[in-house]
Amino acid sequence: MKLDEIRALDSAHFLGVFGERNPVCFVRGEGSTLYDQDGKAYTDLFAGIAVNALGYHHPAVTDALIAQAEAGILHTSNLYYVEPQAKLAALLCAHTFADRAFFSNSGAEANEGAMKLACKYFYAQGIDRYKIISADHSFHGRTLATVAATGHDYYQEPFRPLLPQGISQVPYNDIDALRAAIDEHTAAVMLEPMQGEGGVTPADPAYLRAVRDLCDEQGILLILDEVQTGVCRTGTFYCHEQYGVTPDIMTSAKGLGCGFPIGAILASEKVAGKIAIGDHGSTFGGNTLATAVSLSVVSYMLEHDFSGVAREKGAHLMAALRAIDSDRIVEVRGLGMLLGVQLPPEVAARDVSRAMLARGFVVGTASGNVLRIAPPLVITYEEMDAFVAALAEELK
Repeated sequence: MKLDEIRALDSAHFLGVFGERNPVCFVRGEGSTLYDQDGKAYTDLFAGIAVNALGYHHPAVTDALIAQAEAGILHTSNLYYVEPQAKLAALLCAHTFADRAFFSNSGAEANEGAMKLACKYFYAQGIDRYKIISADHSFHGRTLATVAATGHDYYQEPFRPLLPQGISQVPYNDIDALRAAIDEHTAAVMLEPMQGEGGVTPADPAYLRAVRDLCDEQGILLILDEVQTGVCRTGTFYCHEQYGVTPDIMTSAKGLGCGFPIGAILASEKVAGKIAIGDHGSTFGGNTLATAVSLSVVSYMLEHDFSGVAREKGAHLMAALRAIDSDRIVEVRGLGMLLGVQLPPEVAARDVSRAMLARGFVVGTASGNVLRIAPPLVITYEEMDAFVAALAEELK
């Protein structure tokens, strides 16, 4: 179909939550390159919002998909044992703080499950703690509970009064504000170690360590949302490792399936041991196909040290961006291969993003007028340098 035909169908029949999309439809990909219907090539520096860590048509993804499809089983339900599910849970626990894993279909589902897990932890002990504190400018998902935990008025306003009750926000990187918000009913603090949607803003190391200490002092749980920052993206397998901070519960998604939908809740035995049969579940979560793909992806990325790849390439890309001679760049920040280019108010990030798309480069945006850059980790140095040169030219 022609692009105009697709746009007409979308406009007539698709729920209009995405508005006017970027005027391109990608039909195939290879490595870090996407191709539209006219055969035009685009270098991808957004990876489907930090999802396609191994880029496009990578054998760790496609071979696993094909092999499982040819086996004839995509889904059997969680009433039965699922071999790749068990192997993936064991692999993630072996390489993280966690003792237990549960698989969902998305990051939002994982975050909602993490909040349920925190509340059940206290309920099982007969303790009346049910409140969750998150941060301003955070993003945790689109379900009603995760919208309540998302610290943006834009996302919350249409759905007030928010459900469930008991979820509130405090300023990010402000330990005093967090301390003041905790009361006898607080169950958990839920934070991103680096806010992605909220502007690619890393937590201050002293802040995150102080949060961990405060949670221990108050006897409450720390949930880290690593949906966007995990699976080698920021230079360690999970971002919190760089801070020397261990959560009680962690969520993961995006790069976990490199394009195939899957999310995960990871928890210590202390917390997981309070969950009883029937407390949580999912029809599709952890299905055979999703876990087979994720098992292949995670195994490959660990074996080939993609955390090191993200550190090295991220350092190169950050240095190149910071070397751009332009007063239209206020700051370049981030960790590994999740970077944000802060632009001044008079230069709209969305306009720059669209202009870069016309030049053949896919980049994203984030709150606060930020260009969000999260390339496939397989991107080459030459591709990164070509993007930086094009951005420098565009900013002139």
